[in-house]
Amino acid sequence: MSSSAPQHPRPADGHRLWSVDEHLADVLGAVRPLEPIELQLLDAQGCVLVEDVTVPVALPPFDNSSMDGYAVRTADVQGASEEFPAVLTVIGDVAAGSGELPTVGPGEAARIMTGAPLPPGAEAVVPVEWTDGGTGGGAAAGMTPASAAPEQAGGEVRVHRAAEARAHVRARGSDVQAGDLALAAGTVLGPPQIALLAAIGRGTVRVRPRPRVVVLSTGSELVQPGEPLTAGTIYDSNSFALAAAARDAGAIAYRVGAVADDADTLRSTIEDQLIRADLLVTTGGVSVGAYDVVKEALSSVGSSGSSGSSGSGDGDGDVDADVDATRIDFRKLAMQPGKPQGFGTIGPDHTPLLALPGNPVSSYVSFELFVRPAIRALMGLPESEVRRPSVRAVLKADKALGSPAGRRQFLRGKYDAETGTVSPVGGSGSHLIAALAHADSLMVVPEDVTSVEPGTELEVVLLG
Repeated sequence: MSSSAPQHPRPADGHRLWSVDEHLADVLGAVRPLEPIELQLLDAQGCVLVEDVTVPVALPPFDNSSMDGYAVRTADVQGASEEFPAVLTVIGDVAAGSGELPTVGPGEAARIMTGAPLPPGAEAVVPVEWTDGGTGGGAAAGMTPASAAPEQAGGEVRVHRAAEARAHVRARGSDVQAGDLALAAGTVLGPPQIALLAAIGRGTVRVRPRPRVVVLSTGSELVQPGEPLTAGTIYDSNSFALAAAARDAGAIAYRVGAVADDADTLRSTIEDQLIRADLLVTTGGVSVGAYDVVKEALSSVGSSGSSGSSGSGDGDGDVDADVDATRIDFRKLAMQPGKPQGFGTIGPDHTPLLALPGNPVSSYVSFELFVRPAIRALMGLPESEVRRPSVRAVLKADKALGSPAGRRQFLRGKYDAETGTVSPVGGSGSHLIAALAHADSLMVVPEDVTSVEPGTELEVVLLG
């Protein structure tokens, strides 16, 4: 899966609170960029290039017309006007893709189409609107299709305006020259980059593939959208939110959906998904409730058949096993929302797994802080592009915002780039999905701050 063996997560230290930065460092320390592969161009969209690509031939490869019109010699149209047009003999058509080209001599012109090569002897192109189009009348609005009037590839054309040398001609190599660097290693391939690769003749490219991320939510109370709710049930939103977030981060996402609160079922589901996962994300079941089964299930996932023991969970759900077995640490973080977190690697390929809390806002904030950077690291992106960008902004609010002592709080916000301000959206509750849907940023309140007055400058993580 990775270019080198990943580090194991550090074991949890009793019941201490981990900082956000410590947990993220642990996650990124266990993730390595995926091995490069050769992909067809469209399959490489969204992937990171691992090699410099140079231009094999100039682009465009020949002088060509940027207009539909007539290829002419500049001396033949010098001084031309509507009152005294230059009358030229039309010697044929030059269409895009033309092979053999007519030679334009004195007093001659060739009809030429956009993208067609400039024929020998011609020095410029006059747009068809500067001519009578070969009709003998006034200014033409366009050319008659060759199939409808092939005779207009001959005869005469009246040119009403002069043209300077190289007018409406795209010069060979005016885009890129042979030997130029087309794209540098580390480039994320979007539509414009794919277009350039195709234009210079590359059919395949060597990239790091998009990570395959499997997302599953846990909870017997979860019902799939579109199905009827019964007493005590709610719709599963987390698996949809996180699968969408994984795609947004650049991954190929597989949404498994809700798994009941049964350790054996969850264990079997995770083991089944390992074959197609570069990263696994679970949501729910990581707290201290009697039905939080993720800890129980992950104590032996993927360890069957290894040379060592499957490990044994301690009172906090931590597992210590050999390098071939599951090793998942469950810890408490000094943050709100998202205090309970789980992280480790599972199976013989050391597939990273992040176990997120089940409350919707906690789950999404945890994804942005920890899972998204892991996905971006798997893609091989530079460190500057692994995390969401952040800015400083002034709090715009009606009253002070409270924050628990010793916790780094992430509040939903609406950022205004023009005024450099950020406003809170909704409250701090970890179940407030509607507020999250209207937010475009996270306001960060440091651990040592318990109250933020309006007008205070804050760090703001931009989500869009």
